[in-house]
Amino acid sequence: MTSSAPAAPERSHRRAVKAGFAASVGTTIEWYDFYVYATAAAIVFPRVFFPDAEPTLATLASFGTYAVAFFVRPLGGIIFGHVGDRLGRKPALTITLLLMGVATVLVGCLPGYATIGAAAPILLIVLRIAQGLAVGGEWGGASLMAVESAPENYKTFYGGFTQLGNPLGALLSSGAFWILSLMGDDVLFSWGWRVPFLASIILIGVGIWVRLRIEETPVFEHLGESATTPILHALRFNWYPILLGFGMVAIASGGYYLATAYVQSYATSEEIGLAASVILGAMTIASFLEALVTLPLAWLGDRWGGKMMMYLGVGLSFLCSIPLVLSIEAHSVALIYILVCAIRVTMSATWAPLSALMSQMYRPQARYTSMSLAYGVGAAVWGGLSPIAATSLQAGTGTVWSVIGLFAFLSVVAWVSTALAPQHRDDDIR
Repeated sequence: MTSSAPAAPERSHRRAVKAGFAASVGTTIEWYDFYVYATAAAIVFPRVFFPDAEPTLATLASFGTYAVAFFVRPLGGIIFGHVGDRLGRKPALTITLLLMGVATVLVGCLPGYATIGAAAPILLIVLRIAQGLAVGGEWGGASLMAVESAPENYKTFYGGFTQLGNPLGALLSSGAFWILSLMGDDVLFSWGWRVPFLASIILIGVGIWVRLRIEETPVFEHLGESATTPILHALRFNWYPILLGFGMVAIASGGYYLATAYVQSYATSEEIGLAASVILGAMTIASFLEALVTLPLAWLGDRWGGKMMMYLGVGLSFLCSIPLVLSIEAHSVALIYILVCAIRVTMSATWAPLSALMSQMYRPQARYTSMSLAYGVGAAVWGGLSPIAATSLQAGTGTVWSVIGLFAFLSVVAWVSTALAPQHRDDDIR
């Protein structure tokens, strides 16, 4: 038997813009839902769901429910990666968006510990697991939707549309909580925290409508065949680039959550005592700036190389972390705003090229599964454990400089993994 090579995929700017827009809308909604939970876990949930625990333990318990979603991400990547590799990127992405939205709305309806006791945090964990499964299958598929539809020399730019969803989701989330915090703690901790969760139902309707109208990616259409069991193909042939992909996201995931969830928790802790409105205001403005620079940085990634952007982002974000900690300890509000914005902008250089870099690390036959698995495991280890590790390190050593050491370790891992990562062209479909 003989088989002819499939026709070259049709990739145009028109198709790439349409796919990029759909990817950005979907990931904005997914990340909004995810960051709403992250913000609530840092500021609200310790009081609402763990009111009887000592403050540090309550924060750790709250971050524990936050981390649960990261540990089921790889499972979500395997489940939806199988759908995406076998049936197409489009159906997998529609399901993930719907699952995330339902789980988020239900969190907003959940009674607190004072109402139903221990059942409250248990149900919170169940819904967080659903969120984790959805995000585990979302990012890889959305990245492929944008990158596989893009012309060869513009893949980083169009992949940046997927990455745009992260700062836009964070902007909507922190902005919502910032407005609620200005109404006072009584409003925020009684009923106000539920509003951002319940508002997700509107966003989900918009996202589903957009995703049902997009085309399948040209790479999937012309692949001709995919792995019968994508996870087995991925583990057999892609284990090395999966390992490197795991390391690449150390700063983009772990460092990012140190700069967001941990910083919010640290700044509003009893030890520091900053008002929640201060740090939420800084995070909101930083998210806006991050959204502004994501596509320009992705465009530069096509000119300078995605790896060069990654190196710059890793190094500069680490340098920004030191004065940020000092400004928080000094209660210097102006510097806090400046440095929170600075670290988020520099970290964007690790995030903007990530979709294209990781998409091109794997050949198409089990690409969705391979990419989602690498990112999901990386997010579980680096993103899920970083806030807990940082809180524990600070409590154990008595100094926040141990957290800076953790950031330095993550930077080295990301730098080395990026340097070793392979790159493949979509023209080589087989």
